[in-house]
Amino acid sequence: MKLSLRELVVDFKTPDEGRLPALGPISLEVSPGEFVCIVGPSGCGKSTLIRTLAGLQRATSGSVAGDDVPITGPLATLAIMFQDANLMPWRTVIDNIGLPLELAGVDKARRHAAVYELLPQLHLQNFALSYPAELSGGMAQRVALGRVIVQRPKALLLDEPFGALDAMTREKISLELLDLWREHRQTVVMVTHDINEAVLMADRVVVLSSRPGKLVADIAIALERPRAINMIYRETFLRLVRETRAAIDPPDA
Repeated sequence: MKLSLRELVVDFKTPDEGRLPALGPISLEVSPGEFVCIVGPSGCGKSTLIRTLAGLQRATSGSVAGDDVPITGPLATLAIMFQDANLMPWRTVIDNIGLPLELAGVDKARRHAAVYELLPQLHLQNFALSYPAELSGGMAQRVALGRVIVQRPKALLLDEPFGALDAMTREKISLELLDLWREHRQTVVMVTHDINEAVLMADRVVVLSSRPGKLVADIAIALERPRAINMIYRETFLRLVRETRAAIDPPDA
């Protein structure tokens, strides 16, 4: 799915009926199957951008589209994942992952078949009947990731999905997400505060300015795929990290 923003502006109302500029104007296009990471200072509108792409936040002006069709509300072809796994504690792993299919009216046999097919890719094949309280934080995030993947969306919108995890677990799950993306090739737009993570995962890293977020850099990541963790020691990787950091916090700022 191609995702497009055209002169997008998002403002929020303040208690005194004024306006708080949150994002834009910003224009951005993400090609079908592309993996784009969004970085920028805290409060610059990254999550607002993701929510607007998902149809959860209305634009003040400008437009947002998927495959050139305006996005005015949530779409079945777009799936969003937040930082909190938000699993239902009374449902097993298989039933948590299968929830979107259940809500879509898919019968139990078909949705369980779809989830069981996905479990090995999530490294959860031995935990199908476990409950959230029995899972580690990393496993819970894999369940949350499975819940969006099982819908077979055309695009994944990820808002700091691994931010609550420890560094080693985050690194591992990031690489597992890349494996899933390589197999399914959805368009991915992912917000992260971790510059190394962005450079390791993305085809492009888009940098937003301080609020209201505007596009200040669009950095092509010239690293071959599949990506591996030892790439972080390469001079090319380090140069891209420095370029991204400088765009977020210019030396003369």
